[in-house]
Amino acid sequence: MERAILSGNEAIARGAYEAGVLVASAYPGTPSTEILENVINYSEINASWAPNEKVALEVAIGASFGGARALACMKHVGVNVAADPLFTLSYTGVRGGLVLVVADDPEMHSSQNEQDSRNYAKFAKVPMLEPADSHECKEFTRLAFELSEQFDTPVMLRSVTRISHGKSIVTLAERVETLPPPALVKDAPKLVMLPGNARVRHPKVEERIVNLSVWGSSSAINRLEMHSAAVGVICSGVVYQYVKEVLPEASILKLGMVHPLPHELIRNFSSKVKTLLVIEELDPFIEEQVRAMGIKVVGKELFPLCGELSPGRIRAALEQGGLLPKSTIAPVTVEKLPPRPPNMCPGCPHRGVFYLLNRLNAYVTGDIGCYTLGFLPPLNAMDTCVCMGASISTASGIVRALPRAEQQRVVAVIGDSTFLHTGVNSLMEMAWNQAPATVLILDNRITAMTGRQENPASGFTLGGEVAPEVNIAELCRTLGIRHVVTVDPYDLVATRQVLETEMARPEPSVIITNRPCCLMKGECRFEKGQLLAVDPDKCTGCKACLRIGCPAIEWQPSGDGKHGKAYIDPLLCTGCTVCQQLCKINAIN
Repeated sequence: MERAILSGNEAIARGAYEAGVLVASAYPGTPSTEILENVINYSEINASWAPNEKVALEVAIGASFGGARALACMKHVGVNVAADPLFTLSYTGVRGGLVLVVADDPEMHSSQNEQDSRNYAKFAKVPMLEPADSHECKEFTRLAFELSEQFDTPVMLRSVTRISHGKSIVTLAERVETLPPPALVKDAPKLVMLPGNARVRHPKVEERIVNLSVWGSSSAINRLEMHSAAVGVICSGVVYQYVKEVLPEASILKLGMVHPLPHELIRNFSSKVKTLLVIEELDPFIEEQVRAMGIKVVGKELFPLCGELSPGRIRAALEQGGLLPKSTIAPVTVEKLPPRPPNMCPGCPHRGVFYLLNRLNAYVTGDIGCYTLGFLPPLNAMDTCVCMGASISTASGIVRALPRAEQQRVVAVIGDSTFLHTGVNSLMEMAWNQAPATVLILDNRITAMTGRQENPASGFTLGGEVAPEVNIAELCRTLGIRHVVTVDPYDLVATRQVLETEMARPEPSVIITNRPCCLMKGECRFEKGQLLAVDPDKCTGCKACLRIGCPAIEWQPSGDGKHGKAYIDPLLCTGCTVCQQLCKINAIN
C-alpha cells in the first residue's frame, strides 16, 4: 500500500481526488491556499480560483446540483463572505456530495481575527468534521462526501494552521470511479427556496441533525481511548495530539465530528471518569454543550480562550489547576532573538505610495493584502483595516461625517485582487452616492500576499491557461467614476502630483498603480546595471533613505557609534530607484 508524507492541505486535496470529486473552487487565503494548488495536480478535477469565497461556494453548489461531487475551500474569514449561500444550502441539501473546507487560524498568524468556525456549523445546522493529522485529513475528506450524500447535507471540514501546514504519513488509495455520472434532474421544491418550500425543508434540517448525532455515537470517527478513570478528556483536532503528549495515562474521547456532538457517547464517557476535562482551542464550543447536557466539566476556567494551545500551555494550565504536579525540571533558557516584523519585499511597488500618503497626512482606510503592511513603521500610513473590500465602503462612510477640508484627506487603499473580491460593489456605492473620497487601487497584477495566485485581472487561470483580463480602469469608469488615473508608483514625483490632484476633487476618483509584484517571475529585478549602491564619500548619514523601510537598505554605524552611513545590499536590491529619489545629495547611484 503506497504511503506519502503530506501536509494537511495536500492530504485534503488527495482526499478530494480519491473521493471522485469533479469540481473544486476556492479563493486563496492562508492557511487554506495550498489545497487548491494541489487539487490542480489531479487532471480529473476541474479546479479554479473564484473572485471571492461566496462565488467559490456557489460554483460548488452548482456542480452538486448537477450531480457531481464538489469541493469549496477557504480560510475562516472567507466563510463570513460565503455564509449567505451556506445557510440556504443547508435547507436545499445536495445532489452530488458537497464539502466546504474551512481553515481556521488560532493565534492569528496571518489573519485579522481569530474566529472559531465551529460556530458556523452549529448556526447553519450542518455537520462538521475535524481531523487531527494529515492521514485523517485525507480520510475525513472522503468520509465527508459520503456523509453529504447519505444525509443530504453540505459537510464542513475544519482544519487549523498546525494541521494545514504540518506533515505526517498518509496512506494513499485509488480514486472512486463508481459514482453515477452527473446529470440534470429537475427538483424545484427541493432547490428553489421560496418561503413555502423552505418551510417544508426546515423540519428536515432539524431531523437531520438529530440523526447525525445518533450516527456519531456509534461511528468510529468518534472514539473512546480508555486508560485511567481518574481523568477523562474530550478533545478534537490538533489538540488531541497535545493531550496524548501531556496526559498519556488519561482516558480520551476523541471527537472527529465536532457538530453535532454524539450525546449518547459523551454521557457514556463521562460516567466512566472521575474528572472530565474539555480541552479545545478558542471558544468553549464543546464545553458549553456538554454543560447544557447537565454534565460537570472543567474547561475554560483552566485553558485560555485566546490563541493557540500547545503541550506547554496545556501542561501549565493543568499544573495551575492542581491536575498535574508542578514540574521540577528547570526551564530551558532561550536566548531572546531580536524582533523580525513582517515587511514589504525589496522593490515592492507599494512602498513609495505609502511613504507619500504619510507625507501628505492622508487618512488611509486600508484593506487586506501585502499593502496592509503600510501600517507598520517607518511608513505608518494606514488608519483602518476591517475586512476584504471594506476600505472603499469605510471611506465612503467617513467622508459623509466630515467637513470638506477633512474629506480631502481620506484615501481608500485596496489591491487588485481584493478590489475584484468585494471592492467592486463598494466602489459602485461610492460612485452612486458621490462620496468625495479618493480610491487608490494598487494593481500588482497578482494575489500576492497568499503566494501569488492568479485573479480575474491577471490574464491567467489557476492552471496557467491564458484568460480574459478584467480592465480595472474601464470597470471603474463603467461603475460611474469619471476621473480614473493610472500612475507608475516608482515615480514619486508623478505619483505625488496625482495624489494631490485627486485628493482635492469634490467627487470620487480612482488612482491605479501599474507595477507588478516584484516576486513574479521575470519581474524581480531591473537591468543589472541599474542595481543601486551608496557612495560612502557622499553619504552624510541623514537617514532619508531609511524612511521607506526597504529591507535592502542597511545602516552601518561608525566606530564611535554616534554616526554612520547607509548601505544597500546588492543581493536584495531590485533597482526600483525609490530610495534614490529620496536622497537629496545624490549619494545613491
